[in-house]
Amino acid sequence: MRMPIFVENIDRNKPAMTKPNSLFPDLFGDVQHSPVETSSQVDASDDAIQQKIEDLRESLHQHNYNYYVLNAPTLSDQEFDAQLAELAKLEKAHPEYNDPNSPTQRVGSDISNSFETVKHRYPMLSLGNTYNEGEVRAFFERAAKDLNEEFEICAELKYDGTSISLTYEHGKLVRAVTRGDGTQGDDVTNNVKTIPTIPLQLPANAVYPDVFEMRGEILMPWDTFNRLNEERERQEEALLANPRNAAAGALKLQQSSEVAKRGLDAYLYYILGEDIHEDGHYESLNRAHTWGFKVSDHMRLCKNIDEVMEYIHYWDEGRKSLPVATDGIVLKINSRRQQRALGNTAKNPRWAIAFKFQAEKACTRLNNVAYQVGRTGAITPVAELDPVQLSGTTVKRASLHNDDIIQQLDLYIGDMVYVEKGGEIIPKITGVDKDQRLLVGDKVHFIKDCPDCGTTLVRDEGEAAHYCPNSNGCPTQLRGRVEHFISRKAMNVDGLGPETVDLFFDQGLIRNCADLYTITREQILKLDKKKDKSADNIIKGIEASKEVPFERVLFGLGIRFVGETVAKRLAHAFKDMDALQAASLDALVHVDDIGERIAESVMTYFADEQNKELISRLREYGLQMKLSEEVLANQSEKLSGMSIVISGVFEKHSRDEYKNMIVQHGGKSVGSISKKTSFILAGANMGPSKLEKAQKLGVKILDEMQFLDLIQ
Repeated sequence: MRMPIFVENIDRNKPAMTKPNSLFPDLFGDVQHSPVETSSQVDASDDAIQQKIEDLRESLHQHNYNYYVLNAPTLSDQEFDAQLAELAKLEKAHPEYNDPNSPTQRVGSDISNSFETVKHRYPMLSLGNTYNEGEVRAFFERAAKDLNEEFEICAELKYDGTSISLTYEHGKLVRAVTRGDGTQGDDVTNNVKTIPTIPLQLPANAVYPDVFEMRGEILMPWDTFNRLNEERERQEEALLANPRNAAAGALKLQQSSEVAKRGLDAYLYYILGEDIHEDGHYESLNRAHTWGFKVSDHMRLCKNIDEVMEYIHYWDEGRKSLPVATDGIVLKINSRRQQRALGNTAKNPRWAIAFKFQAEKACTRLNNVAYQVGRTGAITPVAELDPVQLSGTTVKRASLHNDDIIQQLDLYIGDMVYVEKGGEIIPKITGVDKDQRLLVGDKVHFIKDCPDCGTTLVRDEGEAAHYCPNSNGCPTQLRGRVEHFISRKAMNVDGLGPETVDLFFDQGLIRNCADLYTITREQILKLDKKKDKSADNIIKGIEASKEVPFERVLFGLGIRFVGETVAKRLAHAFKDMDALQAASLDALVHVDDIGERIAESVMTYFADEQNKELISRLREYGLQMKLSEEVLANQSEKLSGMSIVISGVFEKHSRDEYKNMIVQHGGKSVGSISKKTSFILAGANMGPSKLEKAQKLGVKILDEMQFLDLIQ
């Protein structure tokens, strides 16, 4: 595909591929050409130690930029890790030289964050959107009429992520704030520091404003997004809908160390401040790139509407090969002077517009329908298709969900089907082109027997899914339940993953999760490629899982319909495994959030003799079968029957701790306000929309101390 010709664009990557610093010799000096001394070479004086720390930081900042922004690494991973470890060791030994923007802060912290609400210095306005090329032409014509002089349009890709505002003072990142409501947003600085493409410290020799703001988009690349969804699919968790929501969710995680694991990226697209010398938006972004910011290589200056349309048409197809999600084009009047002349409406700038692409749709051939067995026995039909490009990925499969969907679509093998993603990443079949139904094969009928073990499938009344009832004999269910048991949200067994579980099954070491506690180090060492350290990690992880709280043990059993929240409800209602096993249907349905369907599933599970034996073995091996004494001591019914909304930032405890307190005292933590809300537990900077709704509905608001007094 040939790229259309526009006004000349700076090729930022080409020089860097041969000599990264040759592009900015006055900014970064020759850090990478001067090897950093090892600790044995450093004089023990305070000045020498401080200089050593500063040299390491400068070197690592530079290499971070080379690797993540220029895509031209000048250090091996091993050399980089060695320098980072050396710096971390020195910083630990000399806390007097700590710097919140040190490269060591990229890994994040395990301390829970409380997000403070911060008012934006400059409002973060949203852009007017259009799907119509005629409206793009109208925007261009209005600008020409209102300006009455020549102007240029800076055309950029519209990255589909979550907006961020970064404030820099004296070359250091001091604050990162989400868009929020456009007037104020959440301070997520600690989480943003873990994103390697966002500079923490600008080069000392660069010329940049003393105080300025960079705006951009936090993104989750397709590769990372697909990997996370593959993991969630293995655990039979709900899949992430799209990278935009995934990035926004990751940015609000309570622990920055968890954010660091999400592989987020960022593109910066606007600079604000009092001392921005360039009048051109395009030129100022290219200057910002020399300060270390990741700016899109795909910006173009367009002198007329034909060039704008050529850019739009090119990227409507070209975006499908990008590593991150895009959903349109942003067009901005390039001159800042002209932007000020055009001004803003209450919600949108008059000098910019977003053209959004239509939802992607393709027609391809249905070759087969396969059937997958989940850990709970649910059977999912999956359409196997001729490969087709959609939203930057090659789609070969699409879920058909259940028999009802198959019947509604009236599918035949060989049909030409319409596959769509739109804003969602999960592909779905939306229809059949029956005009092309010529030499097709058999009509698609849902299978009657389990594809794994051959057991006749069942479909309960009122259920959409078919299930394999052979829960203790179906190989896929057995493996799936062990993988669920060891997962992070359940027993969190370090050192174990799906591949190792498969290996244990293949070697006959395990058949269920209780068998994990009989495995020896010697047995692991005999397995292919398993070394001493790996074996030790697995044994330690299994042993550590014996301290996991009762509610997570209950979740780890993989009882159908019993997710994290339901497991916690059951654990706090019945206190121990014996009481839960003996519970009647009536007792179960009287627990909050436990309907008849869940209650019947729990009773069915505990009525099975093999499940009883499994629990008996887990008890024998030392797993937690009751709530801890500390949790029991803090339990009461003081909040029984109450639905409580949590909002704001707290001083005494984290939001998660308050949620646990509500459950411990018999209440229910809910996310949205309604007439049924008993009260709102409000911290500082309670969301304005929640406050307004609470006042409108007359819902009582309690602060931290009032809530703690209530539960004593």
